[in-house]
Amino acid sequence: MTSDTIVTPSVAPRVEQAVERLAGALATRTPCAPVRDLIGTDDLDAAYAVQQGLVRRRLDAGARVVGRKIGATSEAVQRQLGVDQPDFGYLLDEMDVSALAPIPMDALLQPRVEAEVAFVLGADLAPADEEEITPALVRSAVALVLPALEIVDSRISGWDIGFTDTVADNASSGLFVVADRAAGRPLDEVEPVEVVMSLSIDGEVRSEGTGAACLGDPLEALRWLAIQAHRYGDPLRAGHLVLSGALGPFVQFAAGQTVEASISGFAPLVATFA
Repeated sequence: MTSDTIVTPSVAPRVEQAVERLAGALATRTPCAPVRDLIGTDDLDAAYAVQQGLVRRRLDAGARVVGRKIGATSEAVQRQLGVDQPDFGYLLDEMDVSALAPIPMDALLQPRVEAEVAFVLGADLAPADEEEITPALVRSAVALVLPALEIVDSRISGWDIGFTDTVADNASSGLFVVADRAAGRPLDEVEPVEVVMSLSIDGEVRSEGTGAACLGDPLEALRWLAIQAHRYGDPLRAGHLVLSGALGPFVQFAAGQTVEASISGFAPLVATFA
């Protein structure tokens, strides 16, 4: 994170109040009321300013940015959340539970899980002009494609969220599991739009979808993110991991269950929760 979102002085105090509310929910593991009463329902600059405030607190406490996530990319998830457009948030090193088995649940409040295509960037996506962020430039910046599980979560009680609520809450992020990079494939070996996904819990298929469900193509989702990151002054960098968004509906799960994502072209990705 390298820059601040600019908000008007009249909004700034309410942004700080929203940060305090969400930070308190995160610290106490107690869901809170929505923050749209403080920042409104359509002020995206204020919502992203809250997000940056929350992330900055975690960075000050020792966390490190390792990438970004895109949320609400599929129509199925948009219907589940009651929103009509995608958003983005930050991935922090402390959210990566890929190496844990089983994965502890104590950091989660109201978790759901979804299967995604992840990208590892081999080059910055930071041209001088956002019009230079073309499909060709985006493809050239991708070093690896990997399967991933995102454990989405909400600090807001009962998932009672509007669009600014989920944006402010770091795009309703929780944890993530990504395959080892040795299992990754370059784009000349896999076409993300063509992948087929099946997600099961304890052996029962609970969600299905395709790459085309993610904004039409996970690479188009990545391009959308690169443009937004450019506009907010914090562009995507080489080495970043990007979770490009759900390929099908997210599903609820519970402690003790095993989640398996099968994305064509890759070995199944399995996560067990304590």
